[in-house]
Amino acid sequence: MTGIRLMLGVAAVLLTAVPAPASATAAGPITDEVTLELRKDGVLRVSEKIGAESPGEVRRTFLTRTRFDDANDRLYRIANVKGGQLAGDVLTVKAPATVTYEVTGAVTPAGGVEELRWFAVNGWNVPVAKATVKVTGAGMVQNLSCFAGELTSAVGCTSASMDHGATEADFEQQNLGPGQALTVVVGYPKGTSSGKPLLERRFSLAAAFTLDVVTGGALAGLLVLLLGGVVLLYWTRGRDARVAGQETASVDPIQNGHFSPPDGVRPGQIGTLVDEQADVVDVTATIVDLAVRGYLRIDEQPRGAYDAPDWLLVSLPNAPVNALLPYEKALYDAVFEGRDATLLSDLSGSFAKNLGKVRDELYEDVVRQGWFARRPDTERTRWTTLGLALIGVGVLATGALAWFTTYGLLGLAVIIAGAALAVGGQAMPARTAKGSAALAHTLGFRQYLFSGELGNVPEQHRVELFSRYLPYAVIFDGVEHWSRIVASVTGNGHQADNLYWYHGPAEWDLSKFAGSMRTFTTTTSGAISATRQLRSL
Repeated sequence: MTGIRLMLGVAAVLLTAVPAPASATAAGPITDEVTLELRKDGVLRVSEKIGAESPGEVRRTFLTRTRFDDANDRLYRIANVKGGQLAGDVLTVKAPATVTYEVTGAVTPAGGVEELRWFAVNGWNVPVAKATVKVTGAGMVQNLSCFAGELTSAVGCTSASMDHGATEADFEQQNLGPGQALTVVVGYPKGTSSGKPLLERRFSLAAAFTLDVVTGGALAGLLVLLLGGVVLLYWTRGRDARVAGQETASVDPIQNGHFSPPDGVRPGQIGTLVDEQADVVDVTATIVDLAVRGYLRIDEQPRGAYDAPDWLLVSLPNAPVNALLPYEKALYDAVFEGRDATLLSDLSGSFAKNLGKVRDELYEDVVRQGWFARRPDTERTRWTTLGLALIGVGVLATGALAWFTTYGLLGLAVIIAGAALAVGGQAMPARTAKGSAALAHTLGFRQYLFSGELGNVPEQHRVELFSRYLPYAVIFDGVEHWSRIVASVTGNGHQADNLYWYHGPAEWDLSKFAGSMRTFTTTTSGAISATRQLRSL
């Protein structure tokens, strides 16, 4: 027991003999003796002699940015620090110590004088019991002032004076709290130094997008240049080739006793020629056209009061499928996929894997016909993509110009031009001279369809003619009008229950054909557009 007490006693003696670690921060207030020397180059040389009641680490946070005017901030640059460590704006010093550094940007020319303004003492994390500042320069002191307390304080310091020769200014302040400042201001004759304030433009939307004579004129000029370029581009690349003396062609539907469409053009081709788009209407019209030409039959299914309408598409035997155009063959294969018949309702969603090929073949077909020099979809994509890229460049340019200058409006001009090109890109596909001639003939054919002048068609040709024209009426949005004409006659001029290519259910006759065709084309277009790949057609 006695041994244990002896060991504890020795340990206590050893612990009391070990000195306590120094505090990371000075325990008490510090004193700060500051000497400022303004050199001819405008750089302020600073020396601070820091005293402390007890040794330790103290920190000072420099004020390096203040408001200069409505558009700019004033910067103070600290450099060449010795006697302490500067990390960012924070100076760390082990007091007592002497620290030297240089300040750039503390001088401001003002009228006939230049003003030195510096926060000689500020930002210490401990109280400053006493601060003195001595300022010298290359000229005579014209005026002086000082402020103490918070940074925005207008309260004068404890004392401010100059020597008899006006070569030196002295300032003193007692009892500054942590973070408080002693700001000194000394005026010198103009030209005493070459110093000037360091200014950095303060970002604001109003300043970034300044509208004045310069920016407004530049914006107008750039808009004229860019939008004029878009218009010129359309004028040279996007207009259809003109055909000299080309007028709307007349249409003779019967040639050599047989039906003859305009220039032998199929409905899907006409649809793509007219609006430069391979869309769902073109595909719907092609399905009707395949039925009229004997490749398939459309059987309307019986339905109850609450049943959705449906049709069975039946592949006809011995139909010369290999004689179909590539886009027609692709569509035929997509409909049947090796089957002899399929319900229209079953097509919704099942076309996806093949309709992309139908679309491609339609566009390739109008190029093969010589109506377009390039695929319309490719042409639209090229110019629209270029327009979107120009918008992206405009966004980046606007951001850069707005951040670094007051010419942000110029970037908006690039964005506007890019948007014009992206939208105008949809009109860039241009028909060739052959395509323009085909379009003129097509418009004449459309006029014939809706003219109602049908008396020249012999009665024995009316079923074939009126049926064969129906897919074209689908393209021209006249299906109901033309369906009534189809339903009005048969080969012998009498009413019938069915057409050779369209069969209705029991209790159905041709008087209901117009309504049936209107519903069929609407339902078919809906089934086609329900497949993801053809939403863009």
